[in-house]
Amino acid sequence: MAAIKELAGQTIWYGVSSIGAKFLNYLLTPILTYLMADTSGIRDYGGYSLLYSWIAVINIIFTYGFETGYFRFSNKQNISRQLLFQTAFGSIIISTALFIIILSFFKVSINNFMNLEGHPEYILWGLCLIGLDALCSIPFAKLRQENRPKKYALIKLSGIIVNIIFTLLFLVWLPQNTANNFNNSIIQWLNSQNRIGLLLLANILQNFIVFLMLFSEWKNFKFKIDLKLWIELFKYSSPMIFIGLAGMINEVMDRQMLAKLLPANIDAQKVVGIYAANYKLAIFITLFIQAFKMAAEPFFFNQSREANAPIVYARVMKWFVIILSLAFLFSALYLDIWQYLIGAPYRSGLDIVPILLCANICLGIYYNLSVWYKLTDRMQMGLYITLFGTIITLIGNYIFIPHWGIYAAAWTTLLCYASMMVLTYLIGQKIYFIPYQVKRIVLYLCMMLVCFFLKMYFDHLSLSLNKSLQMLTRLPIATILFLSYILLIIKIERKELKEMPLIRKFVP
Repeated sequence: MAAIKELAGQTIWYGVSSIGAKFLNYLLTPILTYLMADTSGIRDYGGYSLLYSWIAVINIIFTYGFETGYFRFSNKQNISRQLLFQTAFGSIIISTALFIIILSFFKVSINNFMNLEGHPEYILWGLCLIGLDALCSIPFAKLRQENRPKKYALIKLSGIIVNIIFTLLFLVWLPQNTANNFNNSIIQWLNSQNRIGLLLLANILQNFIVFLMLFSEWKNFKFKIDLKLWIELFKYSSPMIFIGLAGMINEVMDRQMLAKLLPANIDAQKVVGIYAANYKLAIFITLFIQAFKMAAEPFFFNQSREANAPIVYARVMKWFVIILSLAFLFSALYLDIWQYLIGAPYRSGLDIVPILLCANICLGIYYNLSVWYKLTDRMQMGLYITLFGTIITLIGNYIFIPHWGIYAAAWTTLLCYASMMVLTYLIGQKIYFIPYQVKRIVLYLCMMLVCFFLKMYFDHLSLSLNKSLQMLTRLPIATILFLSYILLIIKIERKELKEMPLIRKFVP
């Protein structure tokens, strides 16, 4: 329990920064979807989502798995952490410069492919954004490996505040004050940019300031790259390039395929906008998964030296699933409220939200299960499993999107992550056995779905009522189901809950 408490504490701190990071994104979601409620606005929102999905993919190439490699080699004997940092950070600096230079020669072609309305400079801005993010990756990994989540959270949140300030400056203040500053060259230049360019600029300024705030982590850096160590590090980490790319394809390629595969009589970019907006309603699950990943990766490597590590991993998994199931119910049962986070024209896609929530649960469990191939240095197995998911993503979307649109994308996402989860468990238990409480985990997931389907049944019965009465009946039912699930957990897990300092006083 002591180890689990440590992981929980770090997850909370990483959660603070993750929630803050996502908060801006989700704060902008209702603002943009309410302001861009007309057809052209929905299309623009779709284009914005497509651009940032490509940025997420390219970011994998810029970091090429060295963050995970840094955690792994930090726990190996006879390896100097200082030399490891010099080697990893120096490699990222050199490769980032080369990637930016090479890709900049293709900025016009890339701009035309992304339909950025004659702004090839945005490609350079995007590369700078990705490059700064890559430069921050190893210093942030150093903070995580040294168990300094508070400083990690402080820097992340500070960067977010910067982003909020510049976003509001560019998108709110600038349009209102352009007329009073028409002679100012900077104002004129900013006014010539479209909304995508201004958001890119705000993100670049955020990453630049974050990099400066990490100064104490890299101030003693010198170009002393140990070639032998670099080869070992790259050999271990390089599969993460393909794992990351395949994983990112699984995460964002549905938007790209929606844009390309829908019938010609359907406004594909508008559909992408609706899909992307509803995808963000899975916020509570995605936030927890991201916070858990930040804390769990270094925790699992550090814990691997302990004799009882498999038992700890099993307990972590059980409580991880419990939290995910609560996040699912909190999102799905109260969807009548969360729908107002997006503009009314976007709500035609609300039916895909529970499907995507289930998909994210499977993804979170997969991340937890994947500890075995990282600890046993079998990264290629992680690559094969992720590629298996990618094949499902590509084939499923290619066959079904032309017929069922966003529903095909959502169900394919669920099938992809569920298949990866099951495959990782079956293979992992043969190579690195962990005594997961499978029956109890399955029980919690089944009861979660029972609560959800009961809510759907009562929602169907209330359709004959007006909207006000629907809300008055649906919300109490959602609360009863949610509290019933919590009571079930308390009844089953009473013994362990009484061992938790902050929780035991609430357990009867």
